[in-house]
Amino acid sequence: MASHDSAIPEYAVALAPSTDRSAFIRRTYMHLAGAILAFAIIEYILLVPLAHITEPLIFKMMESRYGWLLVLGLFMAVGYIADRWARSATSVGMQYAGLALYVVAEAIIFMPLLWIAAVYTTPDVIPTAAILTLGLFAGLTGTVFITKKDFSFMRGVLMIGGFIAMGLIVCAIMFGFELGTLFSVAMIALAGGYILYYTSAVMKHYRTDQHVAAALALFAAVALMFWYILLLLINRR
Repeated sequence: MASHDSAIPEYAVALAPSTDRSAFIRRTYMHLAGAILAFAIIEYILLVPLAHITEPLIFKMMESRYGWLLVLGLFMAVGYIADRWARSATSVGMQYAGLALYVVAEAIIFMPLLWIAAVYTTPDVIPTAAILTLGLFAGLTGTVFITKKDFSFMRGVLMIGGFIAMGLIVCAIMFGFELGTLFSVAMIALAGGYILYYTSAVMKHYRTDQHVAAALALFAAVALMFWYILLLLINRR
């Protein structure tokens, strides 16, 4: 019987020399940190110096259910394009363009939620959500690296969970009902599953030169977790 490792492609990071693996991990997490920092800077610019420009846009995003569906649809399309660009094997510039595109798209879609948190809750809500998100991410990532457990088996469950969640979100937007606290908790758990999965998957399904794409995948999971932790805190306040 073939071992599990035999299913790993020859180009995978997991089969590369230890120095290459270490360099890949270092570059991936440096780019992830850079993406998170860029996201925070863009949000600050949009919501503070440019508030007089972005607030009318925020109101338009929130006032129409179908407008929000359009935003989500565009975001999904942008996410697909960004991921394809970030996985480019021929152009480093294209890889960075994909990551930058995704960070900007996330910043735009986060604007209404962060604006609500800043205007209608206490000043500690956004920092608390950020600290909880980074703490959970660090704990989940540490679990993968310390235990060396392969969480790639979660792919099917995560795909099904993602489709169910998207269906519920679309129905909630179309028919105007609240998904509630339990849904936010479930989405935080789903985001945690994505973090475990991608932390394992980037070592077994990415090349050593795909650190930008790996950072994008992890950033997407972190952003999903931050969204629902922040939403949960807003609803509790």
